[in-house]
Amino acid sequence: MPGSAQPVSSTSAQAAADAPTFADLATLVDRSDMVIRAQITDQATVEPERSAGLQPGHVRLYLEADTQALLFGSAAVGEKLKYLVDLPLTENGKAPKVKKQSVLLFGKNVAGRPGQFSLVTPDAQLPATPELEATVRKLLGEMTAPDALPRVTGIQDVMSVRGNLAGESETQIFFNTKSGAPVSISVVRRPNMDPRWGVSWSEIVDQSAQPPEPNTMEWYRIACLMPDEIPESAFLQSESAPRYQAQVDYEFVRRDLGECTRNITSS
Repeated sequence: MPGSAQPVSSTSAQAAADAPTFADLATLVDRSDMVIRAQITDQATVEPERSAGLQPGHVRLYLEADTQALLFGSAAVGEKLKYLVDLPLTENGKAPKVKKQSVLLFGKNVAGRPGQFSLVTPDAQLPATPELEATVRKLLGEMTAPDALPRVTGIQDVMSVRGNLAGESETQIFFNTKSGAPVSISVVRRPNMDPRWGVSWSEIVDQSAQPPEPNTMEWYRIACLMPDEIPESAFLQSESAPRYQAQVDYEFVRRDLGECTRNITSS
């Protein structure tokens, strides 16, 4: 019937569920010492009894591949690669045929074993489509730039101060980062106005700072790396009122950022 909804096949639904999100790609790039485009030249199935930790519905493959390009990495990479990868079984329960496919690999060399390559996660292999490679190259450029945004590792300090008017307050959240570079969030509330918040990537706490755009490096560094809750040790105030306001503002920021959706990686 015209205008009726078309059924979604289980294959299409599964493909959508398995497709990497922006957060997945950023996480893989963030964890990798090397990112390589390669073409698979041979494959062999690893016996289930030798595939420790294999997820249900998956198969472990031993792959050999020709290196096509080193997108990122300081170590030398050989022309030939050998590695293990876990992939979903096909609809008929068999191992997928990946020979001759071009793929992006996220991993690191195995020390003392030339040609051996270890993925950062068991399934850190993605089809090397032009669109996917362009996104990965952009992320690599942003993460390795001299002015790259710092990686948030936790919350350092939190405080909330009431203003002179009823309903007026400002909450400041200071993050710990891997590099020690400053990152903070300010939430400003004014009477009869919607709350405003933004991220400062410098030592200056800027009240005019804006929230990051979704699916950007600024968004990923905050939305995907900030903890679920404020740790008790981070509160600078002992009074219940400012602590409660800080918690309310923290939840407001997390809701506004939206969920850090992942399909193929974990936090």
